[in-house]
Amino acid sequence: MNDILIAVIPVVIIGIVCAAVLVVASKIMAVKEDERFPAVRDCLPGANCGACGYAGCDGYAKALCEDSSIPANLCIPGADSVAKQLSEVLGVEFEDVVEQVAVAHCSGDCEHTKDKVEYSGIESCAAAKMMYGGKGSCTFGCLGLGDCLNACPQNAIQIVNGVAQVKYCECIGCGICAKVCPNHLISLVPDVKKTVVLCSNRDKGAVTRKVCSAGCIGCKKCEKVCPSGAIKVTDNVAVIDYDKCTDCGACAESCTTKCIEAFDLSGRHRFDG
Repeated sequence: MNDILIAVIPVVIIGIVCAAVLVVASKIMAVKEDERFPAVRDCLPGANCGACGYAGCDGYAKALCEDSSIPANLCIPGADSVAKQLSEVLGVEFEDVVEQVAVAHCSGDCEHTKDKVEYSGIESCAAAKMMYGGKGSCTFGCLGLGDCLNACPQNAIQIVNGVAQVKYCECIGCGICAKVCPNHLISLVPDVKKTVVLCSNRDKGAVTRKVCSAGCIGCKKCEKVCPSGAIKVTDNVAVIDYDKCTDCGACAESCTTKCIEAFDLSGRHRFDG
């Protein structure tokens, strides 16, 4: 019995001492959390999409509490309703959110392009991309296997005739689809704009014509007719500067292959539906 006590008592003493040290350390080294954090976090929708530029909603909430210079209108999925709640909690002036929607810059559907190989692998764009750039003749185009569709939290994307299409009325502008697209052909644009370039092919015009009849050939007609200088051909594909674009539609009318089109990009822009 004495032998057991001799073995147990030192262990108990060590445990008590360690517990006391941990308690003292937790008091001394504790990092005080801003009392506003729970209220700020509750305002955010929980999409954790990173559209605000921070690592999820927790990261944005923490940044707002720690730095008063960080705008309270960066939550695109939450839109104006969340920005208003945050401004009230933080005691700052309300600023309007620039709502955005996703656009898939590709019109190379089954009617305008063809497959170069028969793909029978994993039904994933990322996997298909590793096999000679995908099954399509255009290596810059939509792979059509739905990685963006599967990642979208709002079911706002559908695959139509082999190409991803965004249902703008459902898109909340979280940008998750853009992050998972291996060809990087999805981007976020302001919902107040209507003109978009539906091509991402950066090959020269002659090469693009061979792989897709709806691709941008870099002819620069759009550049020449734009009255505000909002569209430029960069790396053989037209790119719109939405800070300058007035939605006059001149570029779409002049486009040789009709890869520049006008859409109604207005979405509902609220996460709670």
